[in-house]
Amino acid sequence: MNGMFIERQRKRFFGSRRRTLASLSAIVTGILILFATGILAVGILFAWYAKDLPTPDAVKRKEGLSTVVLDRSGTTLYDIFEDENRIPVKWDDIPEHLKNATIAIEDKSFYQHQGLSPAGIMRAMVNIVVFHNFQGGSTLTQQLVKNVLLTQERTLPRKMKEAILAIQIERKYSKNEILQMYLNEAPYGGTAVGVVSASQYYFGKPVKDVGLTESAFLAGLPQSPSRYSPFMNDEKLYIWRTGEVLRRMREDGYITDTQEKESIEKLDSIIFTDRSSDLKAPHFVSYIKDLLIEKFGEKLVDAGGLTVTTTLDWKLQKEAQEIVAEEIDKAKNLDVSNGSAVVIDPKNGQILAMVGSRDYSATDAGGLKFNVATQGLRQPGSALKPITYATALMKGYTASTVLMDVDTKYPSGDVTQKEYNPKNYDGKFRGPMQIRYALANSINTIAVKVSALVGIKEILRVCYDMGLSTLEPTKENLSRFGLSLTLGGGEIKLLDLTSAYGVFAAGGIHTSPVAILKVENADGKVLFEHKEISGERVIPEDVTFIISDILSDNQARSLVFGPRSYLTIPGYSVAVKTGTTDDKRDNWTVGYTKSAVVGVWVGNNDNSPMNPKLASGVTGASPIWNRIMKVLLDGKKDEPFIKPESVLKLEIDAFGGGLPVDGEAKREEYFIQGTEPTSVSPMYREFKISTHDPNKLANPVEIARGEYKTKLYVVIHEDDPVSTDGKNRWQEPIDALVGGQGDAKYHPPADTYSEGDTIQAKIKSPGDRARVDTNDVNIRVEGYSTHTITKMELYIDGKKVRETNDKNIDDTFRIDNGQHTIRAVATDDKGNSSDSEAHFGVNEPYASPTPKPSDTPVPSNTPEPTP
Repeated sequence: MNGMFIERQRKRFFGSRRRTLASLSAIVTGILILFATGILAVGILFAWYAKDLPTPDAVKRKEGLSTVVLDRSGTTLYDIFEDENRIPVKWDDIPEHLKNATIAIEDKSFYQHQGLSPAGIMRAMVNIVVFHNFQGGSTLTQQLVKNVLLTQERTLPRKMKEAILAIQIERKYSKNEILQMYLNEAPYGGTAVGVVSASQYYFGKPVKDVGLTESAFLAGLPQSPSRYSPFMNDEKLYIWRTGEVLRRMREDGYITDTQEKESIEKLDSIIFTDRSSDLKAPHFVSYIKDLLIEKFGEKLVDAGGLTVTTTLDWKLQKEAQEIVAEEIDKAKNLDVSNGSAVVIDPKNGQILAMVGSRDYSATDAGGLKFNVATQGLRQPGSALKPITYATALMKGYTASTVLMDVDTKYPSGDVTQKEYNPKNYDGKFRGPMQIRYALANSINTIAVKVSALVGIKEILRVCYDMGLSTLEPTKENLSRFGLSLTLGGGEIKLLDLTSAYGVFAAGGIHTSPVAILKVENADGKVLFEHKEISGERVIPEDVTFIISDILSDNQARSLVFGPRSYLTIPGYSVAVKTGTTDDKRDNWTVGYTKSAVVGVWVGNNDNSPMNPKLASGVTGASPIWNRIMKVLLDGKKDEPFIKPESVLKLEIDAFGGGLPVDGEAKREEYFIQGTEPTSVSPMYREFKISTHDPNKLANPVEIARGEYKTKLYVVIHEDDPVSTDGKNRWQEPIDALVGGQGDAKYHPPADTYSEGDTIQAKIKSPGDRARVDTNDVNIRVEGYSTHTITKMELYIDGKKVRETNDKNIDDTFRIDNGQHTIRAVATDDKGNSSDSEAHFGVNEPYASPTPKPSDTPVPSNTPEPTP
């Protein structure tokens, strides 16, 4: 039994073992088949893609991959690879540091692999599978293939072709030859292709003389020439990139810690060549490259053979650059080192000129490759005021609205500051001013009052709608900005401000700035073409007309700017506004016609203040603005601002802004229909002056008797909409100003005439000798006194029917038909009394009684009749 059991177990064990071995054999066989199939498939793919590949001997950079930037008429502004300097470099002339730096940052295992890097392939596979990005993992050999033999497309077939060619090139050439070819053909930015031209392009010297720091800089460029070049975009980004190269060189043992530290310290002192002569409109081109990279990607822009037609007018741009440079040189005594200008066509938003700084290649604080127009966030000063007043016009205020230019204090939201106390640039206060003159002469105090009346939220909303992207009415901005916003308390960009003024020029239509008209690839295929679309209306046309009329009113602004300032261009309708910050760090002039907007900024890139002589706002930016605008207008007809039908032109009182007042000066003003004045200005108040004493007010008795004369006086009152503590901070300085005025029209009499009769009772209804056609007769009587009326009595036909301690009686009484008499008696608190009578007929005419002979009184001095 035991033997049989053991035999069964043995057979079961060996049978199971044979089945397991058979299964394992099948699995191994399957794996080998799959592996062989994979190898065969890869081989087939390699064979398929290799059948029409270029020969490895064609490792020579393909022509026609430059990105060309053109102005609107086809003039070349910049060509990334134009007139390439392809001088081949000898192996012995390449500095060892440059070889090592290139290998360290681009392909540390260059001398170990056979064209492909296993680690790089794994990274590439992860990129493709996980991130769907056909990028990463390329060796120097693959980069050479990609740059010279293949396109820049990011597809799996292209990566396969790249790998095949890399292997073939590795078999045909030595490592040193491959590295030499790479250094001969790599793009280094601008017109520099290869290290020889790159050394000349950036340093102006032979490549053999390049040191460690310069070698590290050059080695870092090919990955992204546009980004890391000090001649384009952020001039400081190359410092970070060069530091990365030096770190990799130290980690790979090519340099010591000391060498790395010393080289990094030298980065700020690298001297680059002056490339300004190679670039037309350099800041604009840099701006265009940023837009292109954002839209098409860096690789296509750097080497995709694009042809880009821009909106720029090179002829205008060249003149604008010269004007900015010349005027900044003239203004050096004013401590001004930099300037920027933008010209926009307001009808379509197209940028016609952009001068980012006075000198693109300057290395001082006044123009260090910094595009003020698009990158600088600066306070606009009073240049923001037209938007504040446009907001007010939309709220129903008018160009004739009067506000007081006085020294007004506001409660401050800042716990460290007790009050906000805006001042005018010249420290003067001018009293009553209509909005036309307040805007034209840039009066700060009134602009702040208007801000308080319309609200900061509304002003921010209009600013944002007009294109000032940094002034969106967000919760953060609403808590950050106060009443000083209208004086330039918020930072903006010159391009945005110029575009915003274009809204005024275009009658209220906002069109975002446009810089690119068309982009074509190397085959002539159009990748992008700008389609003009209607802009968005953000301000009513009638509002923009009135703002434009004010800003072009040279007579209105002459109070501060004089009649012959740089803001005037005789013979042309040009609207313009200046702006200078309180600390004199920024000075602006922005103005427009219907066809062009010119915005100008001057100052210092290090934000240092300018000389206080710029306080007037017409000695810094204005001369530049004036010259550029004259270039634009030369030989062209004037384009007056056209009055919309909804705007009325009316004659008004020149002082108060309401309807004309007899004997006072008059002028004409524009009003949006529905906002025109319907009465004299509320500043004029009518006072009743006593005929007995012209220096006193008529008392109630005189008024009741008509013994007074009417006279107009100026009485100024403003309510404070800001203070919450019960104080009227607006009225306090007004009272102080009026108190010091010598003109009698500001000082109506304060006392009431009190001599003579001091009390009178007057029957107002029914009138004396009147007919009343109803038995229900309304009787109204009123007492007048210079004191207090304590009792009023009413009698009808001798019978008292009413008594009250009020000065008025107004009631209806039932009275029979016929002739009647009413009598009113008034008594004041001094015991004075007065009465009056009225006679009337009820349902019949009043008939005066005919005196009887016996009723005729006989004078006391008449002698009695003699018998």
